[in-house]
Amino acid sequence: MDYFHLLENCTLCPRKCGVNRAKGELGFCQSGVGYYISSICIHLGEEPPISGSTGICNVFFNHCNLQCVYCQNHQISSNVSTTSNEMTLDEILEKIISILDQEIPSLGFVSPTQFLPQVMAIIEGLHQRNYHPVIVWNSNGYELPEMIKLLDKHIDIFLPDFKYSENILAQKYSDAPDYPTIAMEALKTMLFLRGPRLLCDDEGSAYRGILIRHLVLPDHTENSLRILKLIAEELSPTVSLSLMSQYYPTHHASDFPEIDKSLKPEEYSKIVQEATRIGFTNLWLQEMDSEQNYRPDFNKIRPFE
Repeated sequence: MDYFHLLENCTLCPRKCGVNRAKGELGFCQSGVGYYISSICIHLGEEPPISGSTGICNVFFNHCNLQCVYCQNHQISSNVSTTSNEMTLDEILEKIISILDQEIPSLGFVSPTQFLPQVMAIIEGLHQRNYHPVIVWNSNGYELPEMIKLLDKHIDIFLPDFKYSENILAQKYSDAPDYPTIAMEALKTMLFLRGPRLLCDDEGSAYRGILIRHLVLPDHTENSLRILKLIAEELSPTVSLSLMSQYYPTHHASDFPEIDKSLKPEEYSKIVQEATRIGFTNLWLQEMDSEQNYRPDFNKIRPFE
């Protein structure tokens, strides 16, 4: 099915700009009708069940419907970024297939929300070539339930963020004051479609389900504690959850002294202890030195090396 008609009055995300991207009009995310991709590469940096033992083939799109001041992928996610590469569908498929042929079983789409039609076309193109990898929707959580429902038959794993419990923080750091409410509705829809658990094969590689990510910010433990409470009460404490300690100050974080620093071990420990106390049983954690391992450079062919 061709979903490109959705770009003619773009309401793919909660911004609902209503621009006609097919005629060159640009909304908040500054994304056009083409395939703007900054990198297609093997990535070992996701959670172990997502990366598996060999890594996942990740497709990193340009621009984003959030503009987080601390974004670790700011080289490509900034809506004023010049790091852009428009590819043809055939070029994309050839690159993906060359990676899948290296015994890579999964394909992830990163920051895909505003590129839903393009993602659908890529998946259909792979199926036509008899390639059926596990498909991962790696998003920021700022999405609409009606769009998520369109993904049901095409996406195997939802890998969303849940960033903020307070509107004021969402506005301050991501220019999206309605993020907490919007993201929760998106997560509820994903949970309804996939259930709370991340299903894995005998080798521990995920093939279906949902895994919610939360990046712990320095000096904001209360935000993280409320996030845990919301997930437990509104979703389920059995949901698969990744608590990330990989934050480091980058991009425009220097404009905000409270986050212009690294996360303290005691801050992260407090969040982990609370998650355990609440009863989260499907929990993925990071070491405190993880901030040194997630600093991509998208000017390189292999941005994570």
